[in-house]
Amino acid sequence: MAEASLYAPVKQFLESLDFVVKGEIGNCDVVGLREGEPPVLVICELKMQFNLELVLQAVDRAGACDEVWLAAALSSSGRGRERDSRFRALCRRLGFGLLGVTSRGSVELLLSPVAPAPRRDPGTRSRLVDEHRRRRGDPAVGGSTRSPVMTAYRQDALACAAALAGGPMRPRDLKDCTPRAGKILLDNVYGWFDRAERGVYVLTDAGRAALLRWPQDSASPG
Repeated sequence: MAEASLYAPVKQFLESLDFVVKGEIGNCDVVGLREGEPPVLVICELKMQFNLELVLQAVDRAGACDEVWLAAALSSSGRGRERDSRFRALCRRLGFGLLGVTSRGSVELLLSPVAPAPRRDPGTRSRLVDEHRRRRGDPAVGGSTRSPVMTAYRQDALACAAALAGGPMRPRDLKDCTPRAGKILLDNVYGWFDRAERGVYVLTDAGRAALLRWPQDSASPG
């Protein structure tokens, strides 16, 4: 098993609590958002074992969300850290929830989050909410580390690239792809675009290669 294998069952569990769940947002393995006034934001970090590093990651995230969950694979011997009363007491004091994932992919609720710490990082929270809302679908598996994360920005850049595959265009012609088309073309973060003449852009070879790697559905870019 790898950390990414925990993502699907954890996502399903959080969705059962009415969260819309997406992976790999702002260095967080799993981010769940339940709209409302105010919206409720949860972060879940994934590890193959419950350990101190997982707790420390959760401490880093606590200031940016309303709930923090820790999820790990349950020990096959039944003697893992998740059964240690001291470990549970520590997580309870910190207000963290615990989820255990079995070898069959089911989720065991070990501890519900209680008394969450007050928000101390509204800037990070705001960026997470914004990225969650901008990202179309759930294109990144939480816990994966070997491929580029399909961020909302990359999705918008790919939508612009798909449009430019048909020929040179001006930024204003790409507004239907994304309102920030002009900035994406100007910044050219990935090297996908080139200026053919003043105010007119074309697709580069790198852009064409990106479209081969991430094919775009014309009905739903990105």
